[in-house]
Amino acid sequence: MTTPVLEVSSLLMRFQGITALDNVSFSMESGSITSLIGPNGAGKTTLFNCVTGMYTPTSGKVAFDGVDITGEAAHLVSRHGIARTFQNLALFGGLTVMDNLLVGAYRQGSSGLLQGALRTPKVRAEERAAIASANEVLEFLGMPDTANVLPGELSYGRQKQVEFARALMQKARLVLLDEPMAGMSASEKSAMTELIQRVRKQYAMSFLIVEHDIPVIMDISDKIVVLDFGRKIADGTAHRVQADEAVIAAYLGTDHTAVAEPAPA
Repeated sequence: MTTPVLEVSSLLMRFQGITALDNVSFSMESGSITSLIGPNGAGKTTLFNCVTGMYTPTSGKVAFDGVDITGEAAHLVSRHGIARTFQNLALFGGLTVMDNLLVGAYRQGSSGLLQGALRTPKVRAEERAAIASANEVLEFLGMPDTANVLPGELSYGRQKQVEFARALMQKARLVLLDEPMAGMSASEKSAMTELIQRVRKQYAMSFLIVEHDIPVIMDISDKIVVLDFGRKIADGTAHRVQADEAVIAAYLGTDHTAVAEPAPA
């Protein structure tokens, strides 16, 4: 059997007596799209923060590609090959789109502070490679004309794509997307959905997504994990999850639109 790209085992997270995650376990395969859903306060972002090193869990284990990364600092987790976006835009408003993407390339460089200060040939070569990579990402996303504009000059949906592009610059194997569709129009959601699927196929990336847009999640996900009050109450395919009575009661409601079970391959 292949090693899961991400394996969360019995994850427990307490804040001063409040249990935000209660023995949550799940795994995801390499190249897959897995989504976390559940009501507000279910523990989804807390789980993201435990995976990415922003929180150290009270107990339990997080393994990336078979390597235990539990409690590692965020910058070390990033070096393993994990990137993330945030629920609210975290772009640098005073920097151009190109410069925002170059921030995402920091993990790829190996030059030290002294080399940077002296502008050594190695530093200049790394900068040229980063700019070329950023142009390639912008071209792939269909937005090469945005390189020299400020994020604030773009629509909200395009700014979300810039943040997504910055995550791609980290050359990560696993990207965590925190509400990538939030605040988007129907057309922007469609474009982002297509983009995620295209990146997954082109770069063999895996995605862990937190999102409240249920039709999008049901359409895009290989697997869905459902949290409620910090506990996992279900996981499986969209068809299986949407039929789960506990999920219907806690989150979907009885008037949700069901998705058809996929035909056998």
